[in-house]
Amino acid sequence: MKFNEMNLSKPVLRAVEEMGFEEATPIQAQTIPMALEGQDIFGQAQTGTGKTAAFGLPLLEKINDNTSVQALIIEPTRELAVQTGEELYRLGKFKGVHTTTVYGGASIGGQIKLLKKNPPVVIGTPGRILD
Repeated sequence: MKFNEMNLSKPVLRAVEEMGFEEATPIQAQTIPMALEGQDIFGQAQTGTGKTAAFGLPLLEKINDNTSVQALIIEPTRELAVQTGEELYRLGKFKGVHTTTVYGGASIGGQIKLLKKNPPVVIGTPGRILD
């Protein structure tokens, strides 16, 4: 299934195309349509199969403004949090969706300032989210 056959908005499709993706991977083809319809999804796939886009594209489509937190993504490690944050930033940039990533080992003061701007998507590690 091609991304342009899914019910994705033009800004999100533009980001997907700019990243060089045309055809969805199996995990994406199975989960994106269901998630866009509002169904809960649970997926498991190997590294490099596009899991972030599988949940991230529908999530970005559901964001309706940049004035409040609407999604919280918890990642087990700093590296995965940063990777997910970067990917969602690239996928949501033409839609104007702001993301903030919070994790230990970095200044909490700077992260708090970013959180006070109420980004619609927050990605973080468990410990820093609890902080």
